[in-house]
Amino acid sequence: MSAGATTAHVPAAAAAPELWGDRVLRVYCKALEFVIAGCLAVMVVLVFGNVVLRYAFNSGIAVSEELSRWLFVWLTFLGGTVALREHGHLGTEVLVGRLGTTGKKACLVAGYALMFMVCWLLFRGSLEQTRINWDVSAPSSGASMAIFYAVGLVFSVSAAAILAMDLYKLLTGRVADADLIIVRESEEQP
Repeated sequence: MSAGATTAHVPAAAAAPELWGDRVLRVYCKALEFVIAGCLAVMVVLVFGNVVLRYAFNSGIAVSEELSRWLFVWLTFLGGTVALREHGHLGTEVLVGRLGTTGKKACLVAGYALMFMVCWLLFRGSLEQTRINWDVSAPSSGASMAIFYAVGLVFSVSAAAILAMDLYKLLTGRVADADLIIVRESEEQP
């Protein structure tokens, strides 16, 4: 190395290659974004079409309200999955921000443990509701009500996979100190 050359210090977390699980989750969340956009587009068409039909022709689409409600619930849970992957949930760091690196890591591990417990509870409850409502038909569409409750299964499994990957990166030292706080104080933060 020449005397005038300088080397930039790159933290281990930034220099590590992307894990295969990260790639899978990135592609999965990108696909979810397209599904969310599709849900939103169908909701707009159904609701707007129903409004026009009611005011202009005194009729409507019978399944419009029911299907829009189902799509909204799916859109919300799928959006929560994408936000979890991007650490986009709002929170506060008043206590954790004052801790040292070890304290932040301990709080993050405890937070992951609690989130895994919530995923398990959501999975178990959604599975029970899906089984109970498997043969129950929706009033307007006649579709199985299990479709409505299955979103909890999709969310809990997806969230658990995202949390497991994040916890693995934390425990293997692939998380930079600046990324030990996974909430945002405001929506304006990147």
